[in-house]
Amino acid sequence: MEKILKPMSGYLALVICLILFVAAIYFFVSGVDQSVTYVVLAMLCFLVSCFFLKGLMIIQPNHSRVLNFFGKYVGTVKDNGLFFINPLYSSQKISLRSENLQGQTLKVNDKMGNPIEIAVVIVWKVGDTYRAAFDVERYSDFVKMQSEAAVRHLAMSFPYDNLEDDHAPITLREGGEKINSILEQELTDRLSKAGIIIQEARISHLAYASEIAGAMLQRQQATAIVAARTKIVEGAVGMVDLALKKLSAENIVELDDERKAAMVSNLMVVLCGEKAVTPVLNAGTLYN
Repeated sequence: MEKILKPMSGYLALVICLILFVAAIYFFVSGVDQSVTYVVLAMLCFLVSCFFLKGLMIIQPNHSRVLNFFGKYVGTVKDNGLFFINPLYSSQKISLRSENLQGQTLKVNDKMGNPIEIAVVIVWKVGDTYRAAFDVERYSDFVKMQSEAAVRHLAMSFPYDNLEDDHAPITLREGGEKINSILEQELTDRLSKAGIIIQEARISHLAYASEIAGAMLQRQQATAIVAARTKIVEGAVGMVDLALKKLSAENIVELDDERKAAMVSNLMVVLCGEKAVTPVLNAGTLYN
């Protein structure tokens, strides 16, 4: 598990390093003409100064250092500033900042087997530095590969739309926030082993593949036309029924079944036709 360390401030160690470095210069200059002992002291001060300098580390905001001692995990430093640690520790830098992953456009088959193109945008960051450093080889590559696998699994789990599956509760095109929520959960399950936190995941591109895009567009247009025609016919039938009832209720004109059928036919042509109808005036009587 991740362990948070609170190392000592590095300013005192920095001052000691500077003092030792100055002392090394002094002893070296003095020992050139006087004694070999001064030269030895100068070398010792210089080596100790370098040893202390190795223990100094600067951690920038939203960064961390994972510390190891001869292969053993010691802890993680997440505070910012200048610190002093055991010079024998080895450290690994890990950024804690949020990062964007613009996934490449993938060509996969949806639940109905139709080839589609899909791409996502993912916002993620490292939450557990121990897992990111030791449980996977390279956590950034792990995020890319597992994100692609999650997107493919999502695309194959739902149809693009409900044209072929009328009973589909969720579709990729109309799922909206629910699809994004499912994608976030899928990514969280896959990336939690690397200590990655998914902050947001959204579908950035969704379309039929080029080889079927034209046919699917025609199918969608046909479906829209049928739906529009159905509404027009329903409205026309209602208007014809209303017209016949009004004529009968107000005794405007008496029509037999044949005349009613002709009137219904004419009204349906007028109301359902795509173009304006040219009227034909009857100059005689109604019964001629």
